[in-house]
Amino acid sequence: MTALNFFARWRVRLGYLLALVVIWLARPTPRSIILGAVLGSVGLWIRAYAAGYLHKQEVLTVTGPYARTRNPLYFGSSFLTVGAAVAMNSLWAAALLLTYFALVYSLVMRREELELRQQHPTAYATYAAGVPMFFPRLIVKEKAASGAGFSWAQYRKNHEYQAMLGFVLLLIGLVVIWWLRLH
Repeated sequence: MTALNFFARWRVRLGYLLALVVIWLARPTPRSIILGAVLGSVGLWIRAYAAGYLHKQEVLTVTGPYARTRNPLYFGSSFLTVGAAVAMNSLWAAALLLTYFALVYSLVMRREELELRQQHPTAYATYAAGVPMFFPRLIVKEKAASGAGFSWAQYRKNHEYQAMLGFVLLLIGLVVIWWLRLH
């Protein structure tokens, strides 16, 4: 199994293990939790917007946020990761989270790109030539071909509400940790 396949398959399970470690390292304060929640909310919004456009394994999605970056879900996840790191108020936790994100998601994006190049060779080559892999371009140079707009049904189909639920549970856990450290 290549590193690309390993991290693609195990990123969530490894993430649970990482979560236990960084929560143990966390030293949250009300201020850090609020600031982290704000940053994480930006990530949740980006992910929700992207999930409402994404038709996994059906078509090559190039409209909406996909006209700005090929990986808007992961771009949103980067805000979630930074938000979690800030909320935890621990340099060690932040270093672990950011290292994990950079390593795992750079490999996952490469693996997914290989799959998309196989599934949509010509269309993906054209798309990749004009749209950055991670950091969104601010100006979309040309109007993308007609495609489906945002859909709440697609958002639900992609189970994106799970990201919001997970982040809210993390914040609640950090409030509990802060409260227990006080008493």
